[in-house]
Amino acid sequence: MTILTYALLTAEGDVQAAVEDMEQQIGVLQRYLDELPDRIFSMGIRVMMAMVLFAVGTRVIAFIRNLMKRALEKFSASKEAVQFLDSCAKAVLYVVLIFMILQLFGLQATSIATVLGSVGVTVGLAVQGSLSNCIGGILILTLKPFKVGDFIIEDTYKNQGVVQEISIFYTKLMTYDNKVILIPNGTLANCSLTNVTDNPERRVELSVGISYKSDIRLARQVIEKLAQENPKVLKERGISVFVDSYGESSIQLGVHFWTKKEDWWSAKCEMLEAIKYAFDEAGVEIPYNQLDVHVVQD
Repeated sequence: MTILTYALLTAEGDVQAAVEDMEQQIGVLQRYLDELPDRIFSMGIRVMMAMVLFAVGTRVIAFIRNLMKRALEKFSASKEAVQFLDSCAKAVLYVVLIFMILQLFGLQATSIATVLGSVGVTVGLAVQGSLSNCIGGILILTLKPFKVGDFIIEDTYKNQGVVQEISIFYTKLMTYDNKVILIPNGTLANCSLTNVTDNPERRVELSVGISYKSDIRLARQVIEKLAQENPKVLKERGISVFVDSYGESSIQLGVHFWTKKEDWWSAKCEMLEAIKYAFDEAGVEIPYNQLDVHVVQD
C-alpha cells in the first residue's frame, strides 16, 4: 500500500465519520422538531394549570386569613395581634403556593429544599434586617409598649403619630396631617419611645408671662376661674397656678391642669386664647420685648 493510497483511505474514513455525525445530529434535531408540538402543548397546559392554581390559591389564602381573623377576634385577641399574625400567615401561605406552582414545572420539593439550603446563609445575611424587624414585631406584641390607636413619639428620629397597624416588618403611623410613616419594628424594639396616650388622662402645662407691674394675685384668680369654667378641665385632679420664674421682662406663671387625652390639644388652645381675652378685660398686661432709649443731654 502506497502512501497516497493510505491517505485516500484515511480521508475517506474521516468523511464517512463526519457524514455519520451529521446524520446523527440531523436525527436529533428531527426528533426534537417532532416532539416540539407536544412539548409546547404540555408547557401550555402547565402554564394554564399554574394560572388556575394561582387564582384558586389566592382565594383560598384570603378565605384562610378571614377565618383566622374571625377565630382570633372570637377569642378576644388584640387588634395588633390580629394584624401581625395575619401578615405572618399571608407570607407563609404565599410561599407554599409558589412551591406548589413550581412543582407543576417539574421542580421537586427536595430540589427546592436543597437549593434553599445551599443559599440559606447568603439569604440570611441579606435579610438579617428583615429578620430583626420580624423579631422586633414579636417583642412589641409580647411586651406591648403601645397598641393600635396610641399616639407615640419615636425618640431616635422624632417620628410621631397614631399607630394604625403593626405588621410583620413595619409599624404604620398616621400623623395629624394624614402623612403615613412606616417605622421598622426592629427600630421601635431597640430604641426609647414615648407613648403619649397610654393613660386616659393627660396634664396640660402652660406658661404665661405677665409684666412686673401687674398684680400676680389677680392674674392667678383670672386663670383659675377660666380653668374652673372650662368643661374639658378635670376639676377633681386639681388646678395649679404658680409663679414659675422671673424673666428679663416678665414674670412667668405656670398653669397645670388635667384633661382627658382626647381633649388635651383643644383644651390647651382654648385656655391660651381665653387667658389673653380675660387679661385684657382685667387689665393684666402681657409684656413683649421692647427697648427703652434714654437720651441724656449735656
